[in-house]
Amino acid sequence: MATDPAELIHRAQAWLAEDPDPETRDELSKLIEAEDTDELAARFAGTLQFGTAGLRGELGAGPMRMNRSVVIRAAAGLAAYLKAQGDGSGLVVIGYDARHKSADFARDTAAVMVGAGLRAAVLPRPLPTPVLAFAIRHLGAVAGVEVTASHNPPRDNGYKVYLGDGSQIVPPADGEIAAEIAAVRSLADVPRPEAGWETLDETVLDAYLARTDAVLTPGSPRDTKVVYTPMHGVGRDTLVAAFARAGFPAPTVVAEQAEPDPDFPTVAFPNPEEPGAMDLAFATARDRGAAGVDIVIANDPDADRCAVAVPAPGTPDGWRMLRGDEVGALLAAHLVSKRASGTFATTIVSSQLMSRIAAGASLPYEETLTGFKWLARVDGLRYAFEEALGYCVDPEGVRDKDGITAALLITELAAELKQSGRTLTDLLDDLALEFGLHATDQLSVRVEDLSLIADAMHRLRAQPPTALAGLSVTRADDLNRGTETLPPTDGLRYYLSGSPEAGIEAARVVVRPSGTEPKLKCYLEVVVPVTSAEALPEARTKADATLASIKADLSEAAAI
Repeated sequence: MATDPAELIHRAQAWLAEDPDPETRDELSKLIEAEDTDELAARFAGTLQFGTAGLRGELGAGPMRMNRSVVIRAAAGLAAYLKAQGDGSGLVVIGYDARHKSADFARDTAAVMVGAGLRAAVLPRPLPTPVLAFAIRHLGAVAGVEVTASHNPPRDNGYKVYLGDGSQIVPPADGEIAAEIAAVRSLADVPRPEAGWETLDETVLDAYLARTDAVLTPGSPRDTKVVYTPMHGVGRDTLVAAFARAGFPAPTVVAEQAEPDPDFPTVAFPNPEEPGAMDLAFATARDRGAAGVDIVIANDPDADRCAVAVPAPGTPDGWRMLRGDEVGALLAAHLVSKRASGTFATTIVSSQLMSRIAAGASLPYEETLTGFKWLARVDGLRYAFEEALGYCVDPEGVRDKDGITAALLITELAAELKQSGRTLTDLLDDLALEFGLHATDQLSVRVEDLSLIADAMHRLRAQPPTALAGLSVTRADDLNRGTETLPPTDGLRYYLSGSPEAGIEAARVVVRPSGTEPKLKCYLEVVVPVTSAEALPEARTKADATLASIKADLSEAAAI
């Protein structure tokens, strides 16, 4: 890392000399002219690391930011990797969202691929990430690239890489691609022709939309009234088209968030999980009044995630966001009712309720590390979900999370329940009665200084808690060591004893640094046995109190 001011200026000038983007050249020139060594040190402290999430970071000039120079190097490294794998003449499909610079990054990637001797095809316009994941296998590509930062803040962008099986990269491919990126010495060594790639037409989207019908049961009820927000992202047109094809009533789109806008002006963070992000959707649902709304649905900006809210009379908003674990269980139960066959899978941080649903239906079940890069690779996969609002309901079509097909399936389920005078909330109650109430919560701490996360993990490893909320820690797994079924990852998992006196069957905690955001995430679950519908309110009160106590004790143990 360069700390000497003269060395910093020299490195910045060398970067400036080959930067192809007038905007970042101007930005960097001003920093050099002002001799802003603190800012230059932050931007030249290393290089943005390419990992299993590809690249993701703040837009700006320098190797520690997302910019055209970094993307060109990443594309050159990917091209070199593909050639080394014997795929040097194959097709690479490239998609992009509506964030700042996304179209530029997609075009640069296409140019690099063509310059390296591969073929490249770019999606016709900003489209949901699952359309890109679908297109890879549909077109027989050897790889795919999606330019997106998903639900990150407006200042960020990212670069997600898929291989020819339609799944995101995992080790060792990520390390091998990173090594090829590091081998790129100068942008002058990377041929970038002005043309030669294909811009796909709408037929690839039509093929994706035709595939979405496969998730629904022919002749199933479709009378669900939906309020929908694309959260200023790219999901609206695709979701509305999918709903129309399926025969659902047109959703009421939240007007203030309907158009793609890279500045995400109505939300602090464009993530349905964040406080306040759903306020406009709930207001739109309330405004519908007598017309009635059955459910509220949101996609994140690249529409690979799906959030669902249900009526909650008596609450300030009148609506309650379902947790990803709840939607995951609802979709699992719906697929079981459709007599789905194949493996049901989720991650180690998601609710264990689906393991009981799968066992009750005599279906195979697996748990993986966090992320669809792992879930998509489960043998015989039929359905997968993760608690962060990600659901894969059609793995033969899209081997990744897909917020469009998940929205279709949950809307079908709501319609079927509505026909019999019931709701999604009623089905959640049924699942609690059959399998026990599985209540989940999350302690999520966003930091400016990443060392705080490392310190918290070190603290927990050095002095692991022996009890949380009065429940003994019966087993502690340091996931850095891996397990019989999981590769090593930076995480800690605690299994807690039950308490018959407190009416708690069991509890579990998983702690890990986020892979995509500067956050420490702690995932909590409490299981409470339920003997009758009348006992559900008390069980929920018990679960909520226990979760709150675990959260407080864990926060103290980690000093966060």
